[in-house]
Formats: sequence, C-alpha cells, structure tokens
Amino acid sequence: MATFLGPFSLDGMVRAVQRVRDRLLRATSALEQAQVPYAVIGGNAVAAWVARVDESAVRNTQDVDVLIRRADFDAVKKALEGAGFRYHHAASIDMFLDGPNAKARDAIHVVFAGETVRSGEPLPNPDVTESEMAGQYKILSLRALVQIKLTAFRDKDRTHLRDLLDVGLIDSSWGQYYPPELAARLQQLVNTPGG
Repeated sequence: MATFLGPFSLDGMVRAVQRVRDRLLRATSALEQAQVPYAVIGGNAVAAWVARVDESAVRNTQDVDVLIRRADFDAVKKALEGAGFRYHHAASIDMFLDGPNAKARDAIHVVFAGETVRSGEPLPNPDVTESEMAGQYKILSLRALVQIKLTAFRDKDRTHLRDLLDVGLIDSSWGQYYPPELAARLQQLVNTPGG
C-alpha cells in the first residue's frame, strides 16, 4: 500500500537548500567573529571548488561539516551556541544541532584536525591551516580535501571525488600527493568514471 507523502513542492526544495546555506553562513560567521581557526569540509567545500569551474555541476548537500582543532573545541562550542546551535554527541560524532527540535541532518558536524576518524586510516585529517577563503568563509585546500575524501572513501566521498574529476580539478596525476593506498583509490575512480 502506497503512503501519501504530500504534494510536490519546488518551494520546499529551495527552502531545504537555503537552510543548509544559512546554517553554513551562521556557523562560519560565528567562528570568524570568535577568531577560531576552522575550515569547511565535506560537500560544501566540494561544491565551492566545483563552482569555480562549472556552477552547473554543483551538487547540493544536506549537512555542514567543519574541521577544527580539538584544542579549540571549547571556543567553538561557545561561538556556535552563541549563534543558536546546541551541542550534541551521538554515535561518536560531535555536532551542533540547529535549534531544539533539529535532527542530525540539521547540524554542524565537527571533524578534528590532526586525528583519524576511524582507527587504521592511512592519514590523519589535515590541519585547518590548509585552507583558503571562498567568499565569506574558509574552505579546505583542494589537495587536503581530496585527502580526506580518499581516506574516508564512503559512497558520498566517491561521488564528491567524481565531481572533482568530472570538472577537471583533479586527475590521476594527483596520486603522487598521497600514500599508495589512497593513490590506488583515486586511480580506481579514474578507471571507473561512471561508478
């Protein structure tokens, strides 16, 4: 039996994208004002890089990922809570929910610089200094972002890497910057562009 999900709404799609952008800008503005080092990573950073080459190739993302130093966590917490976010820890993930009724998808997800996300990863996360301004906020440098994506290598990371490959920001020569395990992952994507 089919479930009625409600009418299709283009306005709802636009609002969803705008909410992510607003969340990103509020969080990064709070971190900038508090002078806390950070870098936007994940889908928003990939989108910023892709947009430099081809805006029509930009993929929307549902969450906001920020790289910080663990030593700055208290300053980050103070800045984000001051901007209306609420700290929450679940399933080994530190996040700041966007309001009292928010879900994990409505959050700023924190990743720690210089640490691995899962044990056994070939490289720790890069430092926040490997970043540059992208309009109103800092994003991770392309080389460091590719490193994180190759290290995590989940479905969405492979999709993001393919987006970077598709617009010509990276190619197989980038394997030289990473350990053999990560270079092999990149080559795998180059060899199978459609998935």
